[in-house]
Amino acid sequence: MSRSRTLSAVLAVLALSGCAAFQDQDTGAGATAATSAGGTVTVLTGVYPLEYLAKEIGGDRVSVGSLTPPNVDPHTLELSPRTVADMGAAGLVVHVSGFQAAVDDAVAATGVRAFDAAEHTELLPADGHDHGHAHDDDAEHAEEAHDHEGEALDPHLWLDPVRLAEVGTALGEELAQIDPDGASAYRANAERVAAELAELDADITAGLATCERDTIVVAHEAYGYLTDAHGLHQEGLSGIDPETEPSPARLAEIAEVVREHDVDTVFVESLLSPAVSEALAQDLGLRSAVLDPLENQKDTTADYLDVMRANLAALQEALGCTAA
Repeated sequence: MSRSRTLSAVLAVLALSGCAAFQDQDTGAGATAATSAGGTVTVLTGVYPLEYLAKEIGGDRVSVGSLTPPNVDPHTLELSPRTVADMGAAGLVVHVSGFQAAVDDAVAATGVRAFDAAEHTELLPADGHDHGHAHDDDAEHAEEAHDHEGEALDPHLWLDPVRLAEVGTALGEELAQIDPDGASAYRANAERVAAELAELDADITAGLATCERDTIVVAHEAYGYLTDAHGLHQEGLSGIDPETEPSPARLAEIAEVVREHDVDTVFVESLLSPAVSEALAQDLGLRSAVLDPLENQKDTTADYLDVMRANLAALQEALGCTAA
């Protein structure tokens, strides 16, 4: 579905349902959705890492749902009229603008209260990441957050735990404004999550400190925040958009990268077909392994922290890293 068709569908369902960001508490389905039967705030999220944050920070005061169904690639998400109506009646929609056009359009059309994670941390350009970005410049972080206006930005901010912690802190404040009675709980939970993410970031930094190689070959270039923060370099068969098929020229470029940087692994993803990546690996005599961009939750028994630690282990093996 094109962006224009998505917006048309959104406007049509609004005209039929009359849903709004906040309806009167004594009338309409919107009031029911914004505050559930248990008195909790209804939060809808676009991608899994934001769902993780909302659940961890909201606790039992928040009812969290995902706009992206399980095992669905969020890049290609389409929203049904029913889902758009539910969005318009929710207490809060948490998303990353520029990542899911259908969600952005529905947020604009419904007027629902929305929390845009992209507004609460620095986003990097979609092309030409500054490799070797370190976390010791956090004092300048906020000032640079919107220096790239008009430039295509990389939305995969959650692959840097430091940036995700910044988003979590801001989300805690947003929930505190919506539900003042729970403000202390939200802030305490956000502080706990930030500490857990800081510990994860320290483990990743230590685990990738001493490696034989510094280049990874991936299915699509979703890992810029992870590679930039740790002095690594990614080469993707596709760019930010995984739907773009790699050209023969691009495959030839990847083969040259493999030879030049002694790459021995081609990374595949949990939600995308591995056919092209595995064929390339076979042609070049390389192994394949999973590196999860965490755009959706594949295994419901593994949360964000679990998957990021699995990613660390996969990177350490592929890059020949020695334990710190």
